[in-house]
Amino acid sequence: MPADAISSNILSFEDARRLVERHASQIKPPATESVPLLQSLGRVLAEEIRADRDFPPFPRATRDGYAVLASDLKTTPASLEIIGEIKAGDAIPRVQNVRSGQAVSIMTGAPVPAGADAVVMVEFAATNGQTVTINRSVAARENIVAMGSEARRGDILLFAGHRLGYAEIGAAAATGRDPVIVFRKPRIAVLATGDEIVDLHETPGYSQIRNSNSHSLAAQIVVAGGEPVLLPIAPDEPKRLRELIVQGATCDLLLLAGGVSMGRYDLVEDALQDLGAEFLFTGVRIQPGRPAVFGRWNAVVNSEKYFFGLPGNPVSTMVTFELFARPTIEGLAGMLPRKLIFLHARLKSPISVKPGLKRFLPAMLSGEFENATAELIPWQGSGDLTAIATANCYIVISPQQENIEAGEWVPLLLR
Repeated sequence: MPADAISSNILSFEDARRLVERHASQIKPPATESVPLLQSLGRVLAEEIRADRDFPPFPRATRDGYAVLASDLKTTPASLEIIGEIKAGDAIPRVQNVRSGQAVSIMTGAPVPAGADAVVMVEFAATNGQTVTINRSVAARENIVAMGSEARRGDILLFAGHRLGYAEIGAAAATGRDPVIVFRKPRIAVLATGDEIVDLHETPGYSQIRNSNSHSLAAQIVVAGGEPVLLPIAPDEPKRLRELIVQGATCDLLLLAGGVSMGRYDLVEDALQDLGAEFLFTGVRIQPGRPAVFGRWNAVVNSEKYFFGLPGNPVSTMVTFELFARPTIEGLAGMLPRKLIFLHARLKSPISVKPGLKRFLPAMLSGEFENATAELIPWQGSGDLTAIATANCYIVISPQQENIEAGEWVPLLLR
C-alpha cells in the first residue's frame, strides 16, 4: 500500500498495552446465562457469590488432639480428665462444655466445644483412656480457626467479573450455588489472509503453506474465554478481502492474520480504511510482531467494535495475540481488567541482541524447585513454529539492552 495511505502511529510496547487495556476496561458487559457449576470452569462470573453462613460456621479444630483450656497447661506435664470425643461431622455435639481440669479428644475439622480455647496436638499427649497427660503448653486459640474468621454471612466471596477456576468453583460450591450466572462467551472472528495460505486439509503447492494461524488463534481464543469463528481464507484481492472483513465484523471482535506489513500485496489496512476503520495504532516497537494493528469501527454494523491486524508469521501472530488481543477478549467476556505481570528467572546462557525493540523471544524455563533458569530456544525467526511449540515462556528484553550475561535476572512471560 502507499506509504502515506494511512497515518503512521507506531507505539512503544507499554503505550500500546495500556491503550488496549484502557479500551478493554470500557467495553460494555455482554449478556448473561445460567450454567451448571461444573460447566462454568473458565467462564466469567456475572453475579456476586456471597457467604450463605459464617465460614467456618463454628470454631474449627485444625489438628487431631485434645480440646483444652490453655490456662490448665501453664505448667507441664499436666494430667487432665477425658470427658468425651468429638469428630468432624457430628450431628449433635457430644460435649457441651469443658471445664478446668478436663479435655476432649477432638479430630481435625470438628467443632471445638464451649469452654475450650485451644487444641493440643495428639503428638504431645499420652492417654490411658480415662486421662491424658500433656507435655507441652499451648497459647489461647492455638490450632483453632474462629467462627466466621474466613467470612461472615453475607460477605462477598467472589465478585462479578471474576473468572472461575478450580478454587473459585470450590468457593461457590461451599455456598451451595448451582447453577451460576455467567457472561456469554464473545464470538471472535478469525480471518487468515494471503494467496500462499491453503486450508488445513489441502495439499500445499511448492510456495504454499497450510493455515496454521487460524487454528492457533482459535485455540488461544478458547483459552482467553471466547468462541472462535473461523472465516474462509482471504485471497490477496481487495474485493473478496473486504467481503470477508464485513462478514467478520458481525462478530464481537475481528482478528486478521497477515497482510499488515508494507509489501505490495499487504492489503488489510487499505481494506479496513475503505470500510471506515479508525486506527488506534499501526505498529508496536516489539519483536516479533512490530506490524500489529489495532482499531475500531462502527460504520459496518452500526455499533462500535474492535479489530486487530496481527502479523502473519506464526510466532508473531501468537505473541501479539497474547499481548494485545487477549485483554480485549477478556473485556468482551466480562472480565475485570488485569495488568500484565512478568516473572523473573536467572539466565542460563548469555544473550546478545540489537537494541531498539522490546523483544519477546521463545525460551525454556527449567530447573527444580526454587532453582529455575531460563534459556533462549534456537529459532529461525518469527515463522519458526517448531521453536514456539517447544518453548514454555518468552524472555523479555528491553529496548535498551544489548548484552545480557549468564546468571543475570531476566523477566519472563509464561506461554
